[in-house]
Amino acid sequence: MISQPSQSISASGIRKVFDLAQTLKDPINLSIGQPDFDVPDPVKQSAIDAITQGKNRYTVTQGIPQIHQRLREEHAKHGYSPEDILITSGVSGGIVLALLALCDPGDEILVPDPYFVMYKHLATLFGVTPRFVDTYPDFRLREEAIEAQITSKTKVIIINSPANPTGIATSDEELQMVARVAKKHDLYVLFDEIYACFNYNNAHASITKYYDKVLLLNGFSKSHAMTGWRLGYAMGPKDVIQEMTKLQQYTFVCAPAMAQWAGIAALDLPMDATNEAYRRKRDIIYDGLKDKFNVQKPDGAFYIFPEAPGGNATEFVTKAIQNNVLIIPGNVFSERDTHFRISFAATDETLYKGIEVLNKLA
Repeated sequence: MISQPSQSISASGIRKVFDLAQTLKDPINLSIGQPDFDVPDPVKQSAIDAITQGKNRYTVTQGIPQIHQRLREEHAKHGYSPEDILITSGVSGGIVLALLALCDPGDEILVPDPYFVMYKHLATLFGVTPRFVDTYPDFRLREEAIEAQITSKTKVIIINSPANPTGIATSDEELQMVARVAKKHDLYVLFDEIYACFNYNNAHASITKYYDKVLLLNGFSKSHAMTGWRLGYAMGPKDVIQEMTKLQQYTFVCAPAMAQWAGIAALDLPMDATNEAYRRKRDIIYDGLKDKFNVQKPDGAFYIFPEAPGGNATEFVTKAIQNNVLIIPGNVFSERDTHFRISFAATDETLYKGIEVLNKLA
């Protein structure tokens, strides 16, 4: 018999669309949440060198010291010196370990809505209740909306900036507000900044400047297109990182060894050109849709989250798929089904084709 926790979560709506993409002939695919460029050659070569040099065994659970040192150097440039670091099996692995370390069954976490799909379903899997903080229509955090969801059972607030699926980056003022509320209620902040590498309007803002009980999660999947390499990291208070390290011993064991060595090379490689390339793609998709759709201009990441004409995203997405355009309905990322997600991590030709079809459908 299948367990109750497993039955309590549904299969990812994103994966369903990915599977559908395999059945369509030449779809205009605006659904995939991964970069459309390849892993840079120096990073590939570093992994190859690690493999040929025999660096293929388990590493220590917390990750090799060399990547710890490079991460400390990198974050010191931005004024952040974490108490401790854990190299994780992707940011997804970090989220798993963080929730297990910080929450008991019956606890609650605050999740701004719209949200990355994993937050809701992992919480449910672990017996933790997600309470959703409404950010519509502009996807901004408001103090009264956060306060309204806090109870005596609240343990963590999750912030994803820039955000999947909206592309909105949390402002410095919003982060100061979140820090103030978290301190008032003694909450941990889980700060997922996997898309920090793609910021188009301002420098990336981090809550670590304003609050100590922050668990920062980041990785290499988006910045260097290393989605399949499963390399991430968690930074924060020593007691929490040590608990996560203990839990990793019995779950992921360690992050892939050759990927850790490649991560050092990745940290040494400037990626400014890709940030500029995606800024341009952001402008293509926003300028192409803004006249026909109610849509917020993304600050970062490579997603845009327009409102569906008529307010029914599933209905609109169904029509789009019938016209060979793959997009994701908003109910995958939200308690509402009013918007839909586009990934603009695609070729310019694909973006222009998609814009043409979506505007016709609108």
